[in-house]
Amino acid sequence: MSQHRVPVEERLFSLVLALVATESGLTKNEILSSVQGYNSRYREGGDNSALERQFERDKDDIRELGVPLETVEDPGDPGNNQALRYRIPKTGYDLPSDITFSPQEMTLLLLAARVWREGSLSAESRRAIMKLRTLGVEADDPVVGYAPRLRTREAAFGPFEIALERNAVVQFEYLKPGEPAPTKRVVEPLALVQFHGRWLLQGHDRGADGPRTFLLSRVIGQPRVTQTTFTRRGTDFAARAIDQLEEIWLRNVAEVDVVPDTDARLRLSKREDTEVTDDGHLLVHYSDLALLADELAGYGPEARVLSPQSLVDAVLQRLQTTLAAHREETVSG
Repeated sequence: MSQHRVPVEERLFSLVLALVATESGLTKNEILSSVQGYNSRYREGGDNSALERQFERDKDDIRELGVPLETVEDPGDPGNNQALRYRIPKTGYDLPSDITFSPQEMTLLLLAARVWREGSLSAESRRAIMKLRTLGVEADDPVVGYAPRLRTREAAFGPFEIALERNAVVQFEYLKPGEPAPTKRVVEPLALVQFHGRWLLQGHDRGADGPRTFLLSRVIGQPRVTQTTFTRRGTDFAARAIDQLEEIWLRNVAEVDVVPDTDARLRLSKREDTEVTDDGHLLVHYSDLALLADELAGYGPEARVLSPQSLVDAVLQRLQTTLAAHREETVSG
């Protein structure tokens, strides 16, 4: 069977179609052995660990796109992960029955979604493209062909994915918040996960001799996949990484005073798990203090951090840096 690599978008599309088409769901082995993007590399009775890891990442991708992917336990074999069935309920995924699109409308919708595949609208546009394609309406392909083909992930994703498939040690430069220069990391990669729209690498840092999680957007330059391989000890690395990130997210809460009817109020109130206090302040969860500080500083006077103090200091430092830079420009000008 052909060993050609199916593009990730096509693989996800095929997976969604397969899971929508079944009412009872499919087991992992049924998916890997039959769905395009997996079946050409599936080995009956052989080692499919790399393929299973890819499926775990694809599940995260699909859920991040807003697709209601469900897992159903086998009543006769509860607790057995190998017997789990995966399905996408049509009632939770289909558009309302009174909404239809002509081929011309479909063309324009697909074109608009593909144009906005990058930046803050990347996840929404990918979700739109996948849902539009599953409606079964044909578009004007010659027109859609003019749409730009843009990357939807950080440049570091590709090398990390290759390293995961090969169980190879990877080297890269990583810039932590507050540090003046990047440092070299030598890591045994264990999982690539997407959490709240951002890609992260979970692995064993040989320099620190311990587990670490790296934000792909902080990787400087191109990671290098080495010839050195390692043996994985354990399973479900992606699931455990997501669980750890979720624990951090729920534990870290910032209280923010936000001006009503502003962009800051709209965006922060829409974040997952955000709550409103009795006095109208927002309780905002976060997993990375530096990322939240960057966002809050960008809102300027629309948002004022009340706690924790570490976040107050981080936002203040960013605002002071911005002010100093503007003063320098004024003086030099």
